[in-house]
Amino acid sequence: MLARDEDILKAAEDWRAQGKGVALATVVETWGSAPRPVGSNLVIDQDGLFLGSVSGGCVEGAVVSEALDVIASGEPKMLEFGVADEAAWKVGLSCGGTIRVFVEKVE
Repeated sequence: MLARDEDILKAAEDWRAQGKGVALATVVETWGSAPRPVGSNLVIDQDGLFLGSVSGGCVEGAVVSEALDVIASGEPKMLEFGVADEAAWKVGLSCGGTIRVFVEKVE
């Protein structure tokens, strides 16, 4: 079962209250077949713990990795995964879709 939006935002709030670095990843655009709709979220803490979903397969692993960089640098990133990328199969988008995910640090 996927976490509700309220659970994801509550986790972000709780982790920040504990003094942890936190990032929020949001699906901002999809094309073709995509496992999660625009607006789907994944929250990640500085230890790599996460809640929510922005895709399936290894895309989330790649997003978590990028989110750790965002937490460290404070600089947001726009990520794109899709059939045009040679990494598409590696990250689990063999279904023929493209997704764009915006990752930002939660202050």
